[in-house]
Amino acid sequence: MENESTKKWGFQVHQRFKTESAITLRAALTSLTENIDQNDSRPTIPLGHGDPSVFPSFRTANVVEDAIIDAVRSTKFNCYGPFFGILPARRAVADYLNRDLPYTLSPDDVYLTLGCKQAITVILSVLLRPGANILLPRPGWPYYETFTRQNNVEARLFDLLPEKGWEVDLDAVEALADKNTVAMVIINPGNPCGNVFTYQHLQKIAETARKLGIMVISDEVYDHLTFGNTPYVRMGVFGSTVPVITLGSISKRWIVPGWRLGWLVTCDPNGILQKSGVVDSIKEYINITSNPAATLIQGAVPQILEKTEEAFYSKIIDILRVAADICYNRIKEIPCIYCLNKPEGSMFVMVKLNPSLLEDINDDMEFCLKLAKEESVIVLPGIVVGMNNWLRITFAVEPSALEDGLGRIKAFYYRHAKK
Repeated sequence: MENESTKKWGFQVHQRFKTESAITLRAALTSLTENIDQNDSRPTIPLGHGDPSVFPSFRTANVVEDAIIDAVRSTKFNCYGPFFGILPARRAVADYLNRDLPYTLSPDDVYLTLGCKQAITVILSVLLRPGANILLPRPGWPYYETFTRQNNVEARLFDLLPEKGWEVDLDAVEALADKNTVAMVIINPGNPCGNVFTYQHLQKIAETARKLGIMVISDEVYDHLTFGNTPYVRMGVFGSTVPVITLGSISKRWIVPGWRLGWLVTCDPNGILQKSGVVDSIKEYINITSNPAATLIQGAVPQILEKTEEAFYSKIIDILRVAADICYNRIKEIPCIYCLNKPEGSMFVMVKLNPSLLEDINDDMEFCLKLAKEESVIVLPGIVVGMNNWLRITFAVEPSALEDGLGRIKAFYYRHAKK
């Protein structure tokens, strides 16, 4: 038999996965978690990602849990579902969005997906033909840019302006776009910035996109999780001005990210997406990919969207408002980080890091690695979301844990401060 050490095999891994894995959000969080000192008896404070479901204060509503139980006991949802999702769930999503829109969506406008990430994959796969480019926000959620790199298509980054409450730099959008630009992406409420776009700014975005002849992909995973002075407005309100693809899920507002149910919705009362072939391409792409979320979860969607009481929504908003206040005020006590804008939505805030005030720390990644090792606190380095020497801090944790975590960051600063 041939020596195994000299035998050559025909299979090899794709090199792109080796390079991409080092820059994903998940890889960064894994690296930070692995850097925690296992001898530290204190609990780890997870201020690095947006999953508060493990904390008692953020338990989902009883009606949401009951919806799953009822779906199980009905025995109606043990089967494979249709490729685009079961009709009652699609109708429930359309009705849910219709509460905020000046026109009426139908179930045919809704495609259920395996979380919002699959919705992103579907629409980007449909739009990004060879030679096309797409405009993405910086900072932004990393998966958009990761997808473009993995599929050898061009992403052009426009800045969100911290001095203007993280508004889109619309002049940059116009400068970046050309005849091969297909869409621009916005995330509202903002991840990672915690901002909420005003009606007037969304209107300007719509007008700019129309002028350029591109659609708007609106990531609204954190829809209605707003607690500042800016009311939440869906981008789809401007669907008569420009075609809008709305992406969403039940993950954040109902605090069930592990249930993995999302949606892609065409908000286009003028029928432009149908005439251009985008709708047919969405259907064709979904037909050759995996089914959406488990039929069981889909079966629970109508009850979740229709029967969740306002008291639950208000409770979550109140908790987030208090947590945002704690975060904003405690950050003021830490000289090496600065919060330019108090968060108004989602579960995050971006803060500027000043490494020049620190003795032995050169950048945001080094700051986060040492913080994890010395204080068992996880925060996300800004480089992961496109902003060198910034940090993304999650405040959707128990208030006591947030106080503890920020206190440890303060102690970390004074231990490393330049003398």
